[in-house]
Amino acid sequence: MNFDSSVNLNLQDTDVRLMLAVQRDDASAFEELMLRYQNRVLSLLRHMVGDRDTAEDLTQDVFLRIFRARKNYQPEAKFTTWLFTITNNVALNALRTRYRKPEVQLSSKNNEDDFDGQKHFAEDLILASSGTIPTRQLDKLEMRQMVQLAVDSLGERQRMAILLHKFEGMSYIDIAKAMKMTPQGVKSLLCRARLNLRDSLQGYIQRGNKVKG
Repeated sequence: MNFDSSVNLNLQDTDVRLMLAVQRDDASAFEELMLRYQNRVLSLLRHMVGDRDTAEDLTQDVFLRIFRARKNYQPEAKFTTWLFTITNNVALNALRTRYRKPEVQLSSKNNEDDFDGQKHFAEDLILASSGTIPTRQLDKLEMRQMVQLAVDSLGERQRMAILLHKFEGMSYIDIAKAMKMTPQGVKSLLCRARLNLRDSLQGYIQRGNKVKG
């Protein structure tokens, strides 16, 4: 396969190499990509839609879309950027469907095993949104629950941006590509998200007031 010389294809990037193998209908390469990323996609989707069972179905949809689109894959960006672009689209489509059918209620579950890094994610998010270390000792499980409620209260785009930035560690440029925005737009979106999270979490951080769901 020939690529334009402007494409910076790093063949040492195993994700890119795996996806190019998937493009050649290598089933084992596709299985390897799923093993690497299905839990991360599931965690992100659970935060977006608020329901683990629905998130599991949507995760399958994400990887089905990746497989169907394999022939159109171009290694012009990181594989994860392409992956989370598709994940973002699937999440937003699911939320739009929910809004069109308000009688369908998705339960919000806080399972401790939703993702391994949730404790650190919650701590980092509290620090990023408040700008200060809490003056009182916070219960770890309760903290995760309060952060989950605060994140759930954000709008769809703010929620996706903050999760990609804080949980996935993506740069403004990569988030912009995934969400079809400009980097400056992402920066503004994250600024508004942090302000909203600060407002939601301030009472809990300082006085222990529960975050309203």
